[in-house]
Amino acid sequence: MAGRLVALDLPGGPDFIEELQRIWANGDAAFPVDQRFPELAKQQACAAMRVGADVEPGDALVVATSGSTGSPKGVILTHDAVAASAEATSMRLGVDAGDHWLACLPLSHVGGLSVVTRALHTGTALTALPVFDAAAVDASDANLISLVATALTRIDTTKFRTIVLGGARPPAGRPTNAVTTYGLTETGSGVVYDGIPLNGVEVKIDGDHEIALRGPMLTRGYRNGQSPVTGDGWLLTGDLGHWTAGGQLHVEGRKGDLIICGGENIWPEAVELLVATHPDVADVMARGVDDAEWGQVVEVVVVPVFGRTPDLESVRSHVKQTAPSYLAPKRLTLVESLPRTALGKLRRTV
Repeated sequence: MAGRLVALDLPGGPDFIEELQRIWANGDAAFPVDQRFPELAKQQACAAMRVGADVEPGDALVVATSGSTGSPKGVILTHDAVAASAEATSMRLGVDAGDHWLACLPLSHVGGLSVVTRALHTGTALTALPVFDAAAVDASDANLISLVATALTRIDTTKFRTIVLGGARPPAGRPTNAVTTYGLTETGSGVVYDGIPLNGVEVKIDGDHEIALRGPMLTRGYRNGQSPVTGDGWLLTGDLGHWTAGGQLHVEGRKGDLIICGGENIWPEAVELLVATHPDVADVMARGVDDAEWGQVVEVVVVPVFGRTPDLESVRSHVKQTAPSYLAPKRLTLVESLPRTALGKLRRTV
């Protein structure tokens, strides 16, 4: 008899872990519901993922994408894919029976959920928190943790043997015990660690510089019946990148994020790195906006340092001290906070 998709509407903790195992024992698949949603949004998400409807044998999870590039999709991950991800990541990190994982990212997203599934598959000790709480993180006995970059300044990073960083671009001067990862919901978690693919993961870059991935941890398809995986097993990521001279994968950014201003190709991340060093800037996002003269121009959305008010000319002058003038933004907007997904990715959509 076919299993069905069951909503897992619980905060992180022992009950979540026990319910996930119960769902699997019954031959069903789990859809972890975002605990930050109000009740109506939860109901809408469950309807979109067809909670209660059949799943195929071997399906383990349906995970919503972050929605940073549009409406969230329901990514189907099989038990085999979950196991392959757990084994490859644990091998790369040197995880053994004496280690202890701490899950403190949202379990409705693969960055948090993969910590739980990895620990369950390998039998590693596991603690799951309902939300990220710096005091609880610092008080934990865990020595392995998955975080987003924005959390690094809030905790004692030295207490962990390894910090797995996903989501947003890692900060300059990241801790030496931090490993940066690249992956998507469709890959079940990070599949490239510090620029090196995990065992069993293939990476190729096509003529348009788009990154494609292949491996046993990839999604079976989407809940709507479509699949992002080609017939020969490749997932086109929509990210552009290249191999460095040292043989590491360098991810430049999303295809749609590239800004073409007066014929110059500009990556928003490059502008952000420059503007972030301005003394009046606490946080920054760069994006392209349409312009009649230039085609597109660079706009920076800036969170100012408390009590400061950076202006456009000051920011432009700062950028041009160390970079070509075309990287200097032509528009500036001040905000109190930047729009981000649960895993720290910037939402650049205008």
